[in-house]
Amino acid sequence: MHDLLIAIKVSMMLVQKLQENIQGSLWKHHESFVWQSMCSLLKSSANFLMDATLLQTVQTTSGLAVILFTKAMYEPVEELPSLVSDLLLGSMKHAGVPAWFVSNCGTLCTEELPDSVLLFLCHGALAMLEWKNGSMGENGEKLLLDIVSVLLSLSSELKESSTATSLSRILAIWTSSALAALVSGSPNLKIKLNGNSDIIGKLLEYIYTHWEHPLDAVRHQTKSIFKNLLQIHRTTITGSNEKSDPFFARLTKRLLSLEWHVKGKYASLGCLVECVGTENILQLDRTIPAQILDVMNDQSLAPYASDLLETMFTNHKAHFTSSFQESTWIDQWHDIWVSPLLVILCEGNHDQATYIIDYYLPKLLRYSPDSLSYMIRILQASADANLGSCSTRGALGALMACLRTARAHGHLELSNIMNNGLVSTECIRQGLVHQHSQVCIDALGLLCETHRSTEIVSMEEMELIQFFIMYNLNSQSPSVRQQICSLLRKLFCRIQESSQVLYKLEQNKTKQELLGNSFKRHPLGILQQYKDFMSSVCDRLFEALFPGSSHPTRFSALSILGSIAEIFSVPKGEAQVFQLDQEIDSTRVRTLIQCFASTFEEVKVLAFELLMKLHDVAFNVQDSENLDLLFQAAMDLSTSTKPYDCVTASYLLNFLVHHKGLEHICLGKCVEHKPWMDENTSVSTVEKNTLAVIKLLLVNVEEEIFHAKKSLLQAAASFPIYGRVHCITGALQQLPFNNLTLVAEWKEMVARLILMSYKLSAVVSPVVQSSSPEGLIPMDSDSESAGRLQMILHEIQPQDTNDYFLQAKILKEHCKAESEKLADHRPVENICTEMRGKERQTCDVTAQMVLVCCWRSMKEVSLLLGTLCKLLPSQATSEPSDGLITVEQVKNIGDYFKHHLLQSRHRGAFELAYAGFVQLTEMLSRCNSESLRKMPEQWLSCVLEEIKSCDPSSTLCATRRSAGIPFYIQALLASEPKKGKTDLLKMTMKELISLAAPLNESSSVIPQVHALNILRALFRDTRLGENIMPYVADGIQAAILGFMSPVWAVRNSSTLLFSALITRIFGVKRGKDENSKKNRCGHSPVYRSREMSGRALVPFVMVNEVPHTVLSLLEGLPDSTSPCIRQNNIHGTLLQVFHLLQSYLESKQLVSSDFQQGLADIITCIGTKLWLAKRPNPCLVTRAAYLDVLVMLSTHLGKFQKQGMQLFGFWEEMNGVISDSELVSGIPYSSAIPGLIQYLQSITKLVISVLLVTAGPDIQSSSSPVAKKIAKPSLSIVHLLHCEFHEVRLLALEAILLWLKQINSKQIAEGGGGVLCLLIDLEGTLLTMALKEKNLQCFCKVLEILYNMDLRNVLPKTECSIKMNPNELLTWSLNTVDISNSTEIQSIALKFASKLVIHLLQNHQQISEVVLKKWVQLIVYFCGDEQQTEMLLAAAEVLKSVTTFLLVNEKLILGLSDTLAVWKCVVLLLQNEDLVVRDAAAEVIQVAQSEKKISKGTEFALRIVNAPMALDLAFGILCELLQRWGEIRAGVPILLEWLLGDSDLKRDSETSAPEEDDYLFDKGEVNFWGEKLTHVRQLSKHLLQLISMTHLTLSDHGELNRLSRIALDQAQLVGHLLRALRPTPEFSKTAEFTRLAIQNERISVCLKILNLLKSDDTCKNENLEK
Repeated sequence: MHDLLIAIKVSMMLVQKLQENIQGSLWKHHESFVWQSMCSLLKSSANFLMDATLLQTVQTTSGLAVILFTKAMYEPVEELPSLVSDLLLGSMKHAGVPAWFVSNCGTLCTEELPDSVLLFLCHGALAMLEWKNGSMGENGEKLLLDIVSVLLSLSSELKESSTATSLSRILAIWTSSALAALVSGSPNLKIKLNGNSDIIGKLLEYIYTHWEHPLDAVRHQTKSIFKNLLQIHRTTITGSNEKSDPFFARLTKRLLSLEWHVKGKYASLGCLVECVGTENILQLDRTIPAQILDVMNDQSLAPYASDLLETMFTNHKAHFTSSFQESTWIDQWHDIWVSPLLVILCEGNHDQATYIIDYYLPKLLRYSPDSLSYMIRILQASADANLGSCSTRGALGALMACLRTARAHGHLELSNIMNNGLVSTECIRQGLVHQHSQVCIDALGLLCETHRSTEIVSMEEMELIQFFIMYNLNSQSPSVRQQICSLLRKLFCRIQESSQVLYKLEQNKTKQELLGNSFKRHPLGILQQYKDFMSSVCDRLFEALFPGSSHPTRFSALSILGSIAEIFSVPKGEAQVFQLDQEIDSTRVRTLIQCFASTFEEVKVLAFELLMKLHDVAFNVQDSENLDLLFQAAMDLSTSTKPYDCVTASYLLNFLVHHKGLEHICLGKCVEHKPWMDENTSVSTVEKNTLAVIKLLLVNVEEEIFHAKKSLLQAAASFPIYGRVHCITGALQQLPFNNLTLVAEWKEMVARLILMSYKLSAVVSPVVQSSSPEGLIPMDSDSESAGRLQMILHEIQPQDTNDYFLQAKILKEHCKAESEKLADHRPVENICTEMRGKERQTCDVTAQMVLVCCWRSMKEVSLLLGTLCKLLPSQATSEPSDGLITVEQVKNIGDYFKHHLLQSRHRGAFELAYAGFVQLTEMLSRCNSESLRKMPEQWLSCVLEEIKSCDPSSTLCATRRSAGIPFYIQALLASEPKKGKTDLLKMTMKELISLAAPLNESSSVIPQVHALNILRALFRDTRLGENIMPYVADGIQAAILGFMSPVWAVRNSSTLLFSALITRIFGVKRGKDENSKKNRCGHSPVYRSREMSGRALVPFVMVNEVPHTVLSLLEGLPDSTSPCIRQNNIHGTLLQVFHLLQSYLESKQLVSSDFQQGLADIITCIGTKLWLAKRPNPCLVTRAAYLDVLVMLSTHLGKFQKQGMQLFGFWEEMNGVISDSELVSGIPYSSAIPGLIQYLQSITKLVISVLLVTAGPDIQSSSSPVAKKIAKPSLSIVHLLHCEFHEVRLLALEAILLWLKQINSKQIAEGGGGVLCLLIDLEGTLLTMALKEKNLQCFCKVLEILYNMDLRNVLPKTECSIKMNPNELLTWSLNTVDISNSTEIQSIALKFASKLVIHLLQNHQQISEVVLKKWVQLIVYFCGDEQQTEMLLAAAEVLKSVTTFLLVNEKLILGLSDTLAVWKCVVLLLQNEDLVVRDAAAEVIQVAQSEKKISKGTEFALRIVNAPMALDLAFGILCELLQRWGEIRAGVPILLEWLLGDSDLKRDSETSAPEEDDYLFDKGEVNFWGEKLTHVRQLSKHLLQLISMTHLTLSDHGELNRLSRIALDQAQLVGHLLRALRPTPEFSKTAEFTRLAIQNERISVCLKILNLLKSDDTCKNENLEK
C-alpha cells in the first residue's frame, strides 16, 4: 500500500516537471509515447480513486493526480473548470467531452459518484487548479461555488471520523482559495460571497454544528474556516466601515447570546475581536471580562477563556495606545483586566483561582510586565489585614501566586523585591506555613521556580526552604505532596547546575573579574553553603522516617531523598557539590529497609528505589548475620496469611539479591545444589542470587501445592501459596533478561515455572470458577446456606480429596462443646472448621480466607505467566532453540488464559487473568512468527462462533455481565495495530451488532446477552479510540430495541450498554439532572413522576421563553367554578411552573427590561388563580404547591425589587392568602391528613417572607393607605413559635436564626431596621421554649438562637421568664450537655454554656468552682479521640472563644491545672486525624498570636498557620505563659507528664497480639496523620529552651521524683518487651515494635529533662550542649 502511494506521488511530480520543462504541445499528439503514458496514468489514478478497499491516503492522492493529469492533457484550458463542475455535479454529457477522457475516466462520468470520491475530487480541484489572478474566469468562479455546495451537501453524509476530518480540512482550503479568488474576482462573486449570502450562511451553520466536534482536527479547522469567512466578508466590503457593518453587528450579538459553556464561542469571539475591536464589544456589555473569568472555574473551559481574554486585552491595549497620547488610560485598562483577577485570587473559588493562575496570569504578565508592580502594590497594602484562611487565599495568597508566576516567567528577581522591601522574608515565611495548602505551594514555588536554571540560591532562600520542610512533609493531600516534591526537585536541579558554573568559575582564575557584580559571595563559600544546606535537608528527611511517622511524611521524605540521590549522582570527570552516599550509614540503611514494612506499597517502592540508587553503600553495610535474619523474615512473610505481607517479602528479596552473601544462605536452605554456582565466576551476583532465590521459592511452592491438593483448607489457613508466587514474579521483573549467562538453567526454570502455574491453577480454579465463589463456606449458622453450598460443590466437582468439598460446614459462634468432643477424639459434624497454623494457634477458616487464597493464587499465576511473556518477546520471535521460551509454550499460555477468562466467575480472577492476557496479546502482535501473530484472530473467531452457537454444553458464563468474555475480546481487539485497517474490529463489531439486535426471535437469548455485554465493554474501552465511533448509531439502536425484550437479562444488558454509549457520545456526566425531553409525566398519578417531570422540563425551555411557557401553564389551570378539577394535573403543572420560575429568577438577566415585563405578566396571571392557595381548594397538596410558587415570587420581589405602588397590590393579596389560612383561624385537622404538613410548611414560609417585606422601611414609612394596611400583618413571628405543629415552629426558628446571623455578620447594614423590629422581645419566648420544647430539632435551634443572641439582652429576662438566675441557667446548660443523647444538642449546649461562662467572668460575676470544673471536664470529654467530628468542631469553637480571656490572659483565672487541661485539649485537636478539626483548632493559635502581636507590638507574627506549625507555636506560647504567670515550677512537671504519655504498656502488649490476626485484610493501625513523636520532639524542644533560659532546677521536687520512678519503670518494661520480640520484629510484629519504639523515645527524652532539672547549673549547661 505504501509503495503504491509513493508511486502515485512520483508520477505527479514527474508530470509537474514535464509541464515546466517541455514547451509546446507536441507530446499531446495521441500517437506519442508520452501521451499514451499519460492516459495510462490517468486511467490508473481514476481506478485507484474509485477503489474503496484502498487506504484513504491513497484515494486522496489519486484525487489530486486525476485533476493534475487532466489539467496537463485538457485543451482548451479555459473549459477545464466546466469539466470539473460537470464531474462534481453528475451532469456530464459525453457529447462535449474528449473521447480520451471518457475512455480513461469513464468510471467518473456516472451520474452518482460515491461521497468519498466527490470529496477527493473537490480536494484535487482546490489544490491543483490556479485560483489567484482570476486566470480561470467566470467558469472558475462557478466551479468555486459548485465545490462549496458539494462540500456542504457532503457534510451531512460523511460521519466517519477520517472523512469528517478530511471534509473540514478541504472546506478550510476552499475558504483560502475563495479569499485568493476574491482579490481579482468579479463583482458578482463578491455579492455571492458577502456575509449576507446563502453560501456564507450555510458555512456558518456548518461552523456552529462542528465547533464542538469530538475530533480536535475538526475543531481546529472549524476555527480556520470562521476566521477566513470573516476575512472573505471584509474583502467584499472594502472601503466601508467594518465596525458598523450589519453582518459583524449581527454576528457579535448572536455569539454573545450563546451560553458560555459553548466552547466554540470563545475562538469565534476571538476572531471577531480582531475585526471589530474589544471596545465595541465592551460597549454592548461591560461585564464580559467578569463573565469570562467566572467561567474559569471549569478546567475544560479555562484554556478557551484565557485565550479569548488574551485576544481581548491585547486588542484593547492597542486601541488605547493608538487613541490616547498620554498613558493615563493604564488605570482604566487595569480596572477592566487586572482588578477582577485580584478579587478572585483573594476571595474566589479555589479551582477558579488555580485555573486563572495557570492559564490567564502568565499571558497577562507576558503582555504587560509593568502590571506586576500594580498587583504587588494593591495586594501588599491589604496582605497584613487579609491573610486568608483554610478556605480562601486572601491577599497574602494572591501575592504569593502573582510573585511565583512572575518569577517563574522571568518578570522579577526575588532578591530585588526582598531588598527593596516590597516583600519581607516574614511575609514569605507566613506563606510557607499558611493554613491554605495552595498558598504554601505558591510560596514554595516562589523560592524554587526561576527563569534561569543556574541562578544562585541565596542563604535566605535556603533558610526558608528548611523552615518549609520542617512543617509541610505531613500533608494529607496527594496532589500537594506531589507538588512539594516536584518544586524541591527544581530547586535541587538549580543547586546542581549553578554549582557546576561556580566550579568552572573557581577553576578559571583568569576570569575572576567577571565575578564583579554577579556574585557578592566567593564561589567556594557558596559551594560550602550548598553542601551544608543539602546535608541539613537530608538529616531532616531521615529524621522524618522515625517510628510511627505517618504515611504522608514517609512518602514526602522518601520522594525528596530519591530526587536528591538522582540529581546529585556523580558523572565521570565532574566535581559534585553534594553526594547522598556520604550521608548514609548502617542506621539509615536499616531505616530504609524498615520502610518495606509500611502498609502502603508506594512507600515500599520509594524506599526500594532509593536503596537501589545508593547501591554502593546500601549493599556493603549489612553483615552476614543481619542478612540471614532479613532473608528468613522474607521467607516467613512470603507464606503469611495476611495478603499484604507477601508484598513486603518481595521487596525484601529484591533488595537482598544484590548482596553477595545471599547465595550461600539460599544454598544452605535448598536441597538441590549444582556445581556451576561455585565454579562460574563470570555470572553476575544478581543473576546467581535471583536464580537461587527463585529455585528455593519454587521448591517450596511445589511442596505446598502437593499439600494443597490434599487439603485446600489447610493451605488457606497455614501456607497460602500466592505469596511465594508473588515473590517469584517480583524477582523475575528486575532481572536483566537481555544479558543472561546461565541460559540453560533459566530455560529449565521457565519450563518449571510454567508447569507449576498450571498445577496451582488446577487446585484453586474450581473455587474461582464456581457460580457463587463468595460463599463456599457459609459464615452464618443458616442451614439453608449449607444446602445451597452442597449444590455448588456438586456443580464444581473440585480436585480436593478431603471432605471440604464433600460436606458443607456451618460456622457457629460458640464451639465449646465441639472442642470438648475434639479432645475426646470423637468424630464431629457441622463444627467450626479449624486448622492448626504454624505457630500452633487455632484459627477459623472463613469463606473469605479460602476465597482470598484461591483468587490471589489465580492472580499471581496470571501475572507470572504474563511476566514471562512480556519479558521474553525477542526470544519468542527468534528460533525456538535460541529462546528461553518456546512457541509451543506461548501457545499453551494463550490457551490457559483463554480457558480462565471464559470460565472464571469471580471478577477479581478474570480481571487479573485479563492483565496477564493483555501482556501476551501485545507481545503476539509485535512478534515476527506468522503462526503466533495469527493466533489472536483465530481465538477471536472461535469465541464468536461459540457465542453464536447457543450450545447447551457451552461453559461460557451468561450471568455476571458475561464475566470474563468481554475482557477476553477487549484484549484481543486492543492489541490490533491502530494505524492499519482494523479488520478484526470491523469483523467483530459486525458480528456483535447482528447478535445484539437479532432480526427474528431466537430460541435462546444468551448470544444476545453476551453481545450486549461485550459491546458495552468495547464502547467503554478508550484504547479503541475513534475506530469504534462509526458503530455508535448501531449500538444505540440495539440497546433501545433490547429495552422491549420480555427477558430481564436482555433489558438489563441493554440498559448498561445504553449508559456506556451515552457516556461515549457526550463524555462523563457533569450535570445533576438528565431527563427526557418528552414530558408526558406531568399529569402522572405517581407523585414522584410528577416531581421528576417538573425538573425535567427546565433544561429544554430557553430562558427567554420561560415567561410565555409559565403563562400558558398557568392559564391551563382550572378556575374554582370549573366542572372537572383533576388535582393530579394541577399538581404536575404547578411543579413545572415552580421549577421553571426558579430557573428564570436565578438567571443572569435580572436587569433586562424583557425580564421585568415577563415577571410582571406572571405576577398578574398568578393573581387570577389565587383560589388554588385558599380554602376553596380542598386539596392540601396542590394548595402547598401553589403557595411554594408564591413564596418564591415573594422572596425574589422582597430581595431584588424596589418597593413601589405597583407591588402593593401583590403584598395585599399575599396578606389575604395568609388571613384566609388555617394558621390564623386554627387547624381543624390532625397531622394524619395527607399533605397537611406540606401545606403548613408552605404557608409558614409565605408568612415569614411577607413579614420580612412588610417590616421593611419602604412599607413602614409609606403614607399610602394600602401600605398602612399591609404594614399590620395578621400573624407575628411569636404566633408561629406557639404553633402546636413542630414543623411550623422549626421554620420560624430557622428564619430567626438566619436573621440573627445576618445581623451579626453585618450583612444587613442598610435597612436592617425591618429585621431588628421582628426580633424585638423574643428573648423571653425563646427562654421559655428552651425549657418546655419537646421536639429535639426545635430545641436545638432554640439553643443555637440563644447562643447567637447578645447575652446582655438575654440574661435580664431569665428571672421573669424561667425563674432562673444566670448561674442557674449555666448549670442547666451544662446538665443539658450531660443528659442529651444528641451530639448536635450537646455541641450547641456546650457552646452556649461557654459563652455564658465568659460573659459572667468578664462581668465579674461569681461562678462556683464545681461548675467551672464541670465545664472544663466537658471540654476535655469533647476532645476525646473517639468523639464525632461535630463535637470536636464544637470544642474547637469553644476553645477559640475562650482563648483571649482564659488561655493567654495575664492572670490565671481558671487556675494552673484547669488552664493546662484546656491547653491540652488544643494540643489534642491539633493532632486529630480530621483536617477540618485541625484547621479549626489552628484558629485558637491564630487568636493567641494576634493577641501577642497587639500586646507586644511585633511587626509580623505567624497567624494563619497549618496544624504542624500551630502545634509548635502552641508549645512555645505555653512555655512563655508559664513564665508570665510565674508558674514554671508547677507547670513543667505537668508538661513532663504530657511528654511521658499515659499508655499502659502491659495492657497494650497483651491486647495487640490477638488483634493482629482478627481480620484478614486488617493492616493494623494505618497512620494518615497523627505522629506522637512529632508532638514529643516539639514539646521537649520548648521545655529545654525554657529550662535553658530560666536556669530552672527542681532537685527536691516530690512530683519529679514520682515521674522519675514511673519513667525508669517504663524504661525497664520497654526494654524487656523489646527483647522478648522475635528477630526482625519490624516485619513480624510491626505494630507492637512501633508502639514500643515510640514509648522508648518518649521515656528517654523525659529522663533526659528530669536529669537536667535535678542537676546544678554547671552540669545543666554541659547536658544542654550535648
